[in-house]
Amino acid sequence: MPVLPPRYNVLGVGVSALTLAAACEHVVAARGRKRLGYICVTTVHGISEARANADFRAILNRSYLTTPDGMPLVWLGPKGVERVYGPDLLLAACDAGRASGLRHYFYGGAPGVAEELRRRLMVRFPGLEVVGIFTPPFRPLTSEEYRTLQAEVARTQPDVIWVGLGTPKQERFMAAHAGDLEAGLLIGVGAAFDFHSGRVRQAPRWMQRSGLEWLFRLGTEPRRLGPRYLVTNPLFVLRLLAQKVGLRRYPLE
Repeated sequence: MPVLPPRYNVLGVGVSALTLAAACEHVVAARGRKRLGYICVTTVHGISEARANADFRAILNRSYLTTPDGMPLVWLGPKGVERVYGPDLLLAACDAGRASGLRHYFYGGAPGVAEELRRRLMVRFPGLEVVGIFTPPFRPLTSEEYRTLQAEVARTQPDVIWVGLGTPKQERFMAAHAGDLEAGLLIGVGAAFDFHSGRVRQAPRWMQRSGLEWLFRLGTEPRRLGPRYLVTNPLFVLRLLAQKVGLRRYPLE
């Protein structure tokens, strides 16, 4: 396995100093391994959730990797850090993992989304191994439903379970179950299922690179995303300034 990268402190969350290629290498290296843990693909929204909730902060800090998904987290990192964007990591691992037979499983999405995601990715990446999908209800799984999922994962033996539930739900799910699902890694990729299935449009690349993706997403889903971007983003900036000038300390816990 590749050596885990160091982490840098963003408001008490240890963010892994990574590039997309390095993150992909860790995912592909999960081939044939079990219970390595989970990967959190983290944005300003995730950091803000972590500041509001110590249990969620601990989930991010106990992860196998916590990647810098949002551009502000990249800018705060050491030289050489790149954005490890969930949708890009999914595509990169699907592509690179074909050589070793990396086995994928998709968990999440609205009804029909995981099926369309599988169909599109298998067309895009011939030879891709998608061994199963599971579309959960919009509530916690019952004990019986979870046992069904466990049995399905044990039967199909995926190396990677991609989890598309949105933050913080997907991170809580992964932290709770990474130890009892027979897979190598669980990776929370948020809206990647919607983007790559064609259900939701992605921001243009120039907006992604310049840190303006939030503005595009706000314009497409203002009612759902308005509170996140118009309240939590300014609060993140204020906290960051307080950390930078020494008014507040946010130690890694």
